[in-house]
Parts: sequence; C-alpha cells; structure tokens
Amino acid sequence: MIWQGKAFGALLGVSIAGPVGALFGAALGHMLDMQAEARLERSGAPAMDAPNVQEAFFRATFQVMGHLAKADGRISEEQIRAARAMMSELRLGEREVKFAIELYTAGKAKAFPLDATLQRLAQTFAPHPELRRMFVQIQLQAALWGSGLNPPTRKMLSRVCSALDVSAYELVQMEALLRMQKSSPNASSPNGSWGPQASGSRLKQAYEVLGVAATASDGDVTKAYRRLMSQNHPDKLHAKGLPESMMKVAEEKTRQILAAYEAIRAARGMR
Repeated sequence: MIWQGKAFGALLGVSIAGPVGALFGAALGHMLDMQAEARLERSGAPAMDAPNVQEAFFRATFQVMGHLAKADGRISEEQIRAARAMMSELRLGEREVKFAIELYTAGKAKAFPLDATLQRLAQTFAPHPELRRMFVQIQLQAALWGSGLNPPTRKMLSRVCSALDVSAYELVQMEALLRMQKSSPNASSPNGSWGPQASGSRLKQAYEVLGVAATASDGDVTKAYRRLMSQNHPDKLHAKGLPESMMKVAEEKTRQILAAYEAIRAARGMR
C-alpha cells in the first residue's frame, strides 16, 4: 500500500499553513497515492515522488505569478497587493511568505526561463489534470486581482495554458466563474446577483460559465449544467479527498454554476 504521499503531504501542509494546511496536504498526498497505485497496477512503473510534485507546484506558482505580473514590462502596486492577497488566501506562514516573495521576485526577471519551467511542470503534472487546472486558476485569479488581463498578460497566460494542456475552453470557464464571483454582491444567495432578469452581458457570461453557445438547444444547456455540477459537486469532491476546510470553495463554485443555469432558464422560459 502506498502511503508516502499522504504522510509527506500532511507534513508539508503543517509547515506551510498549520492544521488547515495539514488537511489540504494530506488530501493532495492521498490523491497522488491513489493515482500512483493505479499506475503501478497498470504498468509496474515506480510511484511518483509526491514531495517533488508539491515543491514544484509551490515554486512555480510564485515564479510564474511574478513573470505574468511583469508581462507588460512593469509591476503595478495592484499586482503586488494581489500577490500578497494570494499568499494570504493560501494561508502561508511568515517564512513561507518570505520564500514566496523571493520566488515572485525571481520570476520577474526578464531572463526567467518560463518555457523551461513550464515544460518541467508539465512533466511533473502529466498524470494530474486537476493540478494543472488548479495552477492555471491561481495564476488567473492573481492576474484578475491585480491590474487585470491586458493583452501581454493574456498572451503569456495562453502560453502557460498551452504548456500545461489546459484548453482555451477551460480558461474561459475559469475566467467567467471568477469574474462572476467577484461581481456578485451576495454570493451566498442561490442566484447570486444574477436575478431572473439578467442583463445581456451577464447572460453572455452565464453561457460562458456553462461552456455553451447562446444558440445551443435547451437540452444541450441542461446537459452542460449537469456535467459541470457532477464534476464539481462538493460531496463528490469531498469523497475523493477534498478536505472539509475547502468545502466552501467547492460549494461557492456550484452556486455560481447553478446561478448561471437559472439565469439562462429564466431568459429562455425553460421549465
């Protein structure tokens, strides 16, 4: 039975964020262990080194974040505040914040090897699409919290997605969800700020969240909604190893998916 991922994940989580970090680290380690066991059963190949995966994720997160922030040649105060806010969001300790700042600063360098870094990351994350998507979403969120997605930043973010095999379709969905969440004054409401009479721009955003065209049939809209709810259902994610402390994140995502679907239903008069 493979268990090293869970053990190291919990240890690393404690070092980064205390008890909450231990839960997240153990869950991530458990996921790595389960996938490693599956690969062993299929091919007899050696298990993936969980410590290397988590270290690579941490290092690359802040290096690439710094490089993206300077995509247009300068770093704004908003971008620095966004990076700090992301460190707070990830519940980093004082030493880890200092290390993250060092990585962010290194990433800002013009000579930072972005393509080589992404290539190594893609190899490390090859069997873990959920980690690749998580990495891109963190980069996207930091960019949105900062100065926004100007053309140079979008172009560089596209390079990140391409290297990590995250599709443009997935990126559009991530952006729509994050923008919807940011603009919603009452995220705890089942329908957020959408309401039954969503504006044209909000309705367009709702279609983007579900990943369907405005010309899609009612049946296709419903299928897309059910697929996303199935993929992101909090109970299902919890059963797969999502820690209790992260359940609110999953619940908020499903609320936004539901809000988008309800806005489209209301606009179309769907039952």
